[in-house]
Amino acid sequence: MKKIVIKCGGSILDELSSEFFQSLTELKKLGYQIVIVHGGGPDINDMLNQLNVVPEFDNGLRKTDKKTFKVVEMVLSGKTNRKLVEKLTTNGLGAIGVNGSDANILLGNFVNREKLGFVGSVDEVNTELLYMFLEKGLVPVITPIACTTNGTKLNVNADYAAAAVAHALRVDHCLFVTDVEGIKINGKFVKSLQLEELEGYIRTGEIYGGMIPKVNSAVSAIEKGIDSVMIVSGLTSFFHHHEWHGTKIYGKERVAQ
Repeated sequence: MKKIVIKCGGSILDELSSEFFQSLTELKKLGYQIVIVHGGGPDINDMLNQLNVVPEFDNGLRKTDKKTFKVVEMVLSGKTNRKLVEKLTTNGLGAIGVNGSDANILLGNFVNREKLGFVGSVDEVNTELLYMFLEKGLVPVITPIACTTNGTKLNVNADYAAAAVAHALRVDHCLFVTDVEGIKINGKFVKSLQLEELEGYIRTGEIYGGMIPKVNSAVSAIEKGIDSVMIVSGLTSFFHHHEWHGTKIYGKERVAQ
């Protein structure tokens, strides 16, 4: 079976369109199995603000002490995950929401406990459990929460969690869902780019503003070991009549072959 991992950032979840879900339905009809990993940054920040906790980041990773982690887990599992599962179900897609820490779906370790607190990386993925869901026709919707071998839960960057799941499942496609249809160069959306080209376009200013963090997220995922990432829009159809709409970013090793 063909497999797809889709990473949905927290900022796009409330804006996902009916056309987006129609694309998922079309892919399912073509035999694709779908796994979704989601973030929840805006919802987490809103809750932290209500608790008068100022969010802190280091190189894009949220510093996570015990109090912050409790908020992260509560929001991701209790609000964001539920919201996305409901949207999938409403649009006719059978989905099951799970914490990445459940049954060691995401088994990991501390990135830098002294500097970042309860922030983790993913070392292993329980693909057996994911395959069980997929064989039942379900879409697993996974929070980026890992656990260590002794059961300590960790907050994982959603980009990295999606990359780890994609790598472990050896997926055919890894999609990063954003609010744009892809990357524009010279005013036009492009179908594909090499990693080296991206770096050049950022230097020359062709890629700028809000697109830079989107591109950096895709690059980070590729650096975690997957061949390519496609940036697609959650506001419209990204797959229609057997045609993909988005920008595919290829890693250096894949391009060199």
